[in-house]
Amino acid sequence: MFAIRTRHPIALVALGLAATFGLGACSSGQEPIKLGSAVASVDGKIAITYLQKQGDQEYFVGEAEGAKAKASELGIDLKVVNLGNDANKTISETQSAIAQKAHGLIVVVPDPAVGPQLVKTAQDANVALLTSDDQICTTGPDPATCGADALVPRVGFSGSQMGGEVGKRAGEEFKKAGWKAEDTRTISAWKQDVTVCTDRVKASAEAFTTASGATVKNIDVPTDNTPTGAQDKIAATITANPNVKHWVVWGCNDENVQGGVTALANAGFKADNVIGVGLGAYLACKSWSSTEPSGMKAALYINGRDVGALAVQTMYDKLKNSKEFPKEAFAPTKVVDASNWQAEGVKCG
Repeated sequence: MFAIRTRHPIALVALGLAATFGLGACSSGQEPIKLGSAVASVDGKIAITYLQKQGDQEYFVGEAEGAKAKASELGIDLKVVNLGNDANKTISETQSAIAQKAHGLIVVVPDPAVGPQLVKTAQDANVALLTSDDQICTTGPDPATCGADALVPRVGFSGSQMGGEVGKRAGEEFKKAGWKAEDTRTISAWKQDVTVCTDRVKASAEAFTTASGATVKNIDVPTDNTPTGAQDKIAATITANPNVKHWVVWGCNDENVQGGVTALANAGFKADNVIGVGLGAYLACKSWSSTEPSGMKAALYINGRDVGALAVQTMYDKLKNSKEFPKEAFAPTKVVDASNWQAEGVKCG
């Protein structure tokens, strides 16, 4: 989900996938695993392990805090593990959690390719599995190519809804600025092998067109979802388009938009010629803490605490009351800007 910085080598995971499932399983007709079919309800104290990618990022720090608070409220024994960006660590920490008698696993994967191996590991141990933020598939490495029945239940945010809110605000800002479509470009920046990111930027582009009432040429920029990675790639895009006077930037997360806004500022574009609409608000708010004008005009505030708490509650309901996981459960979002981010409780990263 939110900032997948660098994919580490996943040769071992890939080998496991090939041996166990076949990398083409999503299109092979293989039957999806029936998740949680043998998971028994827990009479005593429930033990859950929450495995997170990039656990030191502001969003995921908040997610862990929300999970811990909800676990304390419900009397759950909760362990939070930071996977960093290591896909192989996902499997080893899953095995460790199972060995330590965890009843349920909540996982934010560093890479969706580990999905089938993760599912099989949990299934073989009769441990309940729920994902948060990012989607994984039971039958192959790419959730985008799997049918709905092969997707693991997920708690997080709706990618299309989030992207739509971002694009709508960007379109409104474009109309307010009074720019001409022919000398404006929009940038969609994201890590293109992450399904939830693709959902977001696609929805942003569609909502922008509707809200702006204009047809503006869009440039897709592949990034690693980090500020520096986005900055470098968008800087090259700016150089390749010297005649563009105005830029609109959105992306998978705040990191992409912050990188884009910084690249534009470094290229000499004034804040009045830049519309950046972030997704997260944890970096966007830094621009609003300064008296200097910024191209970061707004951001969709997504609160990791809400997701962490909802994920733990959802797992508790499954393990204590045998309540089936919903296919997806979504936490609320809202758009913030320089005028209201503090009142809305945004914490700057």
